[in-house]
Amino acid sequence: MDLIQAIIIAIIEGITEFLPISSTAHMKFANPFLGIADTPFVDLFEIVIQLAAIGSIVVIYYKRFFNFKHYSFYLKLIVAVIPALVFGALLKKHIDAALNNLWIIAIVMVAGGVLLLFIDKLFNKPAVETEELTYKQSFVVGCFQVLSIIFPGLSRSAATIIGGMSQKLTKKTAAEFSFFLAVPTMLAASAKSTLDVYQDHPEVFSNDNLLTLLIGAVVAFMVALISVKFFIQFVQKKGFALFGWYRIVLGLTIMALLYTKYL
Repeated sequence: MDLIQAIIIAIIEGITEFLPISSTAHMKFANPFLGIADTPFVDLFEIVIQLAAIGSIVVIYYKRFFNFKHYSFYLKLIVAVIPALVFGALLKKHIDAALNNLWIIAIVMVAGGVLLLFIDKLFNKPAVETEELTYKQSFVVGCFQVLSIIFPGLSRSAATIIGGMSQKLTKKTAAEFSFFLAVPTMLAASAKSTLDVYQDHPEVFSNDNLLTLLIGAVVAFMVALISVKFFIQFVQKKGFALFGWYRIVLGLTIMALLYTKYL
């Protein structure tokens, strides 16, 4: 992976991380088009820039994250992240295999897109704000997050937002709780992935690679700052259907390219 490729992937990540269209799928689809081989460094790079993009949430919602008077906020995040930690550890081999199968990712993209076409009508009676979210509801949202781990391409954002709306959260509140939950989730995933790569492939941590990681992280962070604000405004006005159609078209296109051997 050269620097130009790294910047392009980081831009893709920054744009798609908080949209319900799966940033992982977009990076996996983009890699072959850009001539990026699947290597331990590329896997590490994708995790690091995801964490960097999610870091934008801490900046945008810094008053919320650093308001230590409301400790229940942190406890609810811990409760919500537990299912992902447990199933992520138990299903690591399945996850690694699925992440390398573009057919699986493309099919899940289409299926998730169909679901998004109806999500606004399925859960059209919101009644709960984040501050009022119970520990049980937090756990339920966390369980929905597990679906995005089991089915790469579903989108962590889509899964947790759907989970939130199923608990009668407004679109805005569901999206924000999804953003908040991404922070501990990706911190844990990034720490585990970095440690695994360091143990198995210490040569990856060369000065050139570290510079590429830093530049990619900065680009993903800056782009994500813009993407988050756009997404919140868009879903409040337009809902999720457009994202559903986008997922269906992209998933079917990738399947066609795979079938005809162009990808």
